Amino acid sequence: MNDIFIHPQAIVESDRIGAGTRIWAFAHVMKGAVIGSNCNIGNGVFVEGGARIGSNVTIKNQCLIWEGVTIEDNAFIGPNVVFTNDARPRSPRLDLVRERYATKGWVVPTLIREGASIGAGVSLVCGITVGEYAMVGTGAVVARNVPPYALVYGVPARIMATVCRCGLTLQFQRAAATCEGCGNRYQRDTDTVKWLGPKIS
Repeated sequence: MNDIFIHPQAIVESDRIGAGTRIWAFAHVMKGAVIGSNCNIGNGVFVEGGARIGSNVTIKNQCLIWEGVTIEDNAFIGPNVVFTNDARPRSPRLDLVRERYATKGWVVPTLIREGASIGAGVSLVCGITVGEYAMVGTGAVVARNVPPYALVYGVPARIMATVCRCGLTLQFQRAAATCEGCGNRYQRDTDTVKWLGPKIS
């Protein structure tokens, strides 16, 4: 595997790992998982077969990423984040549900869009989308879709502010905002925030 670092105490069964990715001790990447280039997979991370991780993604220690989870490019997943993929989980060994678990129809997908950040200790209910460059605060329980650029936290997670691509909170004047840190510009239309690009000098 070209330019890939795999710690001697990691278990990597997938052959679909992008160049420049680093996988640290006690991580387990199962066969069928896909990880893009230039990612950092921390200690004790579990990536199940069928999970898809884009490029330039940081996944901190002890995260659980199951089949049906897709994480797009440039996302950040903090330590101890837990994804789910079954809306009505039962033991597949229970006679009443064995037939259901014989197929993959029970898998409920979850999507983390480009540039989103998920804080430490967050739990995500399956079937949701976290929008582009959204930010989920530490310890939140996310049970519904998160719009692009939204800052959410709490149990359950609620929208508390709007954030820039750089992570700073935006202050809107009427329907427009320019980030005080990086100069990126935004327009708000009802409940939608649109990125307009860098500040015009």
